[in-house]
Amino acid sequence: MKAYERLLKYAVIKTPSDETSDSTPSSACQFDLANLLKKEMEELVVSNIQLTDNCFLYGKLPATKGYENAPAIGFIAHMDTVADYCKQPIRPIITEHYDGKELALGNSGLILSPEMFPHLESLKGHTLITTDGNTILGADDKAGIAEILTMVEHLQMESIPHGPICIAFTPDEEIGTGASHFDVELFGADFAYTLDGSTEGELEYENFNACSASFDIHGVSVHPGSSKDTMVNACLLAMEINSLLPLHETPRDTEGYEGFYHLINMSGDCGHATLNYIVRDHDTDNFQRRKNKLADITNELNKKWGENTVELHIKDQYFNMKNIIEEHMHLIDNAKLACERTGLTPIVSPIRGGTDGCQLSFRGLPCPDIGTGGHGYHGPYEHISVQSMDKVVDMMIELVKIYSTFSV
Repeated sequence: MKAYERLLKYAVIKTPSDETSDSTPSSACQFDLANLLKKEMEELVVSNIQLTDNCFLYGKLPATKGYENAPAIGFIAHMDTVADYCKQPIRPIITEHYDGKELALGNSGLILSPEMFPHLESLKGHTLITTDGNTILGADDKAGIAEILTMVEHLQMESIPHGPICIAFTPDEEIGTGASHFDVELFGADFAYTLDGSTEGELEYENFNACSASFDIHGVSVHPGSSKDTMVNACLLAMEINSLLPLHETPRDTEGYEGFYHLINMSGDCGHATLNYIVRDHDTDNFQRRKNKLADITNELNKKWGENTVELHIKDQYFNMKNIIEEHMHLIDNAKLACERTGLTPIVSPIRGGTDGCQLSFRGLPCPDIGTGGHGYHGPYEHISVQSMDKVVDMMIELVKIYSTFSV
């Protein structure tokens, strides 16, 4: 089975994680995909398959004879998707011989265009998989799952020698909570790669430091006709908080190593309002300065309007794995070599986000990220090409070959 065929099968199974849930998995629907994957792994004769109560799916490919002493390499992808654009049925659209130009996304009125996504011109002639404009596609990260299982199938069908291979599919990556329940010992790998990036050939080991920050704003609501010097409008305070943040340090205005404050939602009335942000920065010192900025704003407004008018809650989510991966640079060097052997140009770039590998690296499992070939994640413009997925599978096979004779 081709990788894209697996993706099409997985994509229609809705698996949004739920950031309001305290359970793992955060949504029961993730088991729908996990049970299907478990069955497929059984059909591929993967060993030691375990699906846990927390919806982690583990499996192993034992080393072929003579390669038992090779390091155990792991491959990880996540089963959940973002919750945005998930209300309608997911209907992937296949466009063969894509011409590199504007493409209508079903009857939605949305247009996938090279002006918005310049890389589309490089996909001319490819078979492109898109949404119908009403939902996400779910290539983040079901493309990674599809590529891992397709790699397994190729290794077995073509009798390619390999060392021990460990596989895991995880829940709740999109809300940043799944990896905390990942059983590193049960997984059994010496090191691993997440398949959760974008462009094929992309290799990432520098990620954001990340936290969430929520402002709880308590106003004083009285009749507007008799509110002089009494009313404290929580919504206006919320607007003031946002105005005190740097205007151009938002996702829209930043790139590369530049950090940002991102207002993800807000609600409120005169008496009470909330602001929820995510804060990101690659540099540890700058990350702390950003958190200090939020605390300074809180203190300033409380001095102005009264103690506890504004409450700030900050929760660290993950940290930059760069220093850990730099102690295991064979992971990047060998991935570069695998790309070159496959005809891909290695692209080493910072992750403007995070992966399960960020947390796992800090738990003793060095785990950089590999691109799956997908683009436009987390919205209706999400897309991926069949040829890109095939290249990623080929690259992973080359990586397995390299590690079959590699001594750490």
